[in-house]
Amino acid sequence: MDDAQPVRTVTAFDVFSAFLRQGLTAFGGPVAHIGYFRREFVERRGWISESAFADLLALCHFLPGPASSQMGMAIGLRQAGLAGAMAAFAGFTLPAAVAMIAFAEFAPELMFRFGDGWIHGLKIAAAAVVLQAVVQMARTLAVGPIRAGMAIGAALGLVVAQSPVAQVMAIVAGGLFGFAMLRGETADAPPDDAVEMVDTKSALVALAIFAGLLVGLPVLASLLQNPGLGLASVFYRTGSLVFGGGHVVLPLLEREVVDRGWMDSEAFLMGYGAVQALPGPLFSFAGYVGAAQTYGPRGIIGGLIALFAIFLPSLLLITGVLPFWDRLKREGWARGVLAGVGATVVGVLAASLWDPVLLTTIKRPADWALLAAAFVFLQVAKLPPWLVVIGFAVATGVFLR
Repeated sequence: MDDAQPVRTVTAFDVFSAFLRQGLTAFGGPVAHIGYFRREFVERRGWISESAFADLLALCHFLPGPASSQMGMAIGLRQAGLAGAMAAFAGFTLPAAVAMIAFAEFAPELMFRFGDGWIHGLKIAAAAVVLQAVVQMARTLAVGPIRAGMAIGAALGLVVAQSPVAQVMAIVAGGLFGFAMLRGETADAPPDDAVEMVDTKSALVALAIFAGLLVGLPVLASLLQNPGLGLASVFYRTGSLVFGGGHVVLPLLEREVVDRGWMDSEAFLMGYGAVQALPGPLFSFAGYVGAAQTYGPRGIIGGLIALFAIFLPSLLLITGVLPFWDRLKREGWARGVLAGVGATVVGVLAASLWDPVLLTTIKRPADWALLAAAFVFLQVAKLPPWLVVIGFAVATGVFLR
């Protein structure tokens, strides 16, 4: 049986359709998105193995930008090349982007009309999705006392020191421990997970474009005094320098936009609150800011400029780095490193489950019961995540109005 054949037959349209479904149903923020992706692309579609999924997750924690969107781009790149990466980005981002640009236009009329009970239900269900991902990834990637100890150690350490830098350091430490203690590990990822979809020359071109735009956009915007380029420069720089995902983008964008007087703080925070209730990437908040700011082009044009600029660094970095990452995985000495990284990623995800997911979601003792019920629906009853998410949102919206 040729295991590589299913990967080669996936088209960019298949990738777009799969990620559009995620963009419509993946509530709960970047940590929850990882759980949804694992359920869809590891378990349901079999596009990628468990160990290769963990490898990509580790890579995305090293890179700046939105980790869940980068995961989507990497999965799309593996299936259908650069067209697949762009299709994954478009499908996953489109629903929230449209909603946030529209919200910038209609926010005054929509505010304060609905209660927040349904948002609480979304968070409960998303927490259950993350919990399921932690449990099932641990069964594969944290087997045995050494790997389990590494996962537990990473989780406990990151609960104490939860930050993007600490996450990167934990993964580095996991790789070093794996190199020292797990060098005899066999390769877990099947050959189809390492199909090279980007050649070395294209990868280097992508990295050169990334660096060139980072340096050149602000210079060009200043020389030409062009508000559109100035807007693109701010969002491109934010997407290039933010580590830690969507929640970390808030203070960076606030300094760039609110402190410059392009937007008032109340409107900025109102949009950031709205994006929490939407499926898809939190970076789609950029669409709202681009549409509502007063410096450059506003409305749909401003929203599209901001969205494209903030996600472009991730597309360039994934395209440029992933081929070298894949070649590294083929080296024998790297097997132990990847085994250690995979175990550590389980701990990273477990720590993220605790903070911020559970700490911001569990408000009362009854919430634990709701979380357990959602987990049972997912793990035991095998209901699809989107059905559990929507069901809990409707139920809590009715009873917690």
